[in-house]
Amino acid sequence: MDPHDRIAALVAQAGYGTGDAVVAGLRRGTDPPVIVAQGIPADTVLYTASLSKQVTAACAALLVTRGRLDAESALGEWMPELPAWADGIRVRHLIHHTSGLPEGVEFDELHAAGLDRTSAGIIQALSRTDRLMTAPGTTFRYCNSGYVCLAAVVERAAGRPLPDFAREQVFEPLGMPATRFWPGPQPHPPGAAPTGAGYPAPLSLGDGGMWSTAPDLLRWNDAMSRDELGVAALVQSPGELGDYAWGIDVRTYAGTRVYRHGGLWAGLSAQLVRIPGAGGFVVLALDIDEDRTAGLAGALIADLLPGA
Repeated sequence: MDPHDRIAALVAQAGYGTGDAVVAGLRRGTDPPVIVAQGIPADTVLYTASLSKQVTAACAALLVTRGRLDAESALGEWMPELPAWADGIRVRHLIHHTSGLPEGVEFDELHAAGLDRTSAGIIQALSRTDRLMTAPGTTFRYCNSGYVCLAAVVERAAGRPLPDFAREQVFEPLGMPATRFWPGPQPHPPGAAPTGAGYPAPLSLGDGGMWSTAPDLLRWNDAMSRDELGVAALVQSPGELGDYAWGIDVRTYAGTRVYRHGGLWAGLSAQLVRIPGAGGFVVLALDIDEDRTAGLAGALIADLLPGA
């Protein structure tokens, strides 16, 4: 079967009908990428939600390899505006979701108050928090506010805003022209497709904040597979608790290592998967049906690893 038709069939089998807006892009080994799009153009700029975390972590890794950031340094050294508990959190705790941080402020609270979720707002809320949820390094708990703090640490170690550092050190060198971190004040970059009606994308950076396209995200996969940034070994190293590395989950499928992360927001569901030696893929859907997107991701993994 033609590669395009094969992916289109998997999209349909996952439950996406002709009225659904979805882009699925796959690159098998060194073959040219194949992108199937329905309902929206293949190069539509979309919010990537938590897919942003692996780029935030890669920016931190670049600073670590250059000697400008120590993963063992205390959060309090970088963010003295936080309470004394920040002295017990190491940068690596933020990376691996073992910091014990609360969310600081939940989106539903902000939405009810008609406010945007911004990095400054999250950090201000954390500065008013008197205690951690758990002792640092003792419990894995997926934490968006930890990646907001990680982005702040990156900015302070780099000496410039995360959108600028990521553009100069990641997006431009790797040839990802449509990708950017977006801090607002508008809810989305010019020309991008908005998220769900009434639920604009958060403006916080690090936990999210990145807007991109399927072609650019496939390019990101290629760059990480080829270690073009020189940080692949570091960012693919899981933490001491669980299988979460630097912004990505490290899984196995029939004995094969798989690097995977999802993203979810009102009106957006995403999956980005990379399999060393086999290829990788991205799924970006303008809906919030996480199960359907994950089901398509599972089918694409099986397609990349037949007989595994």
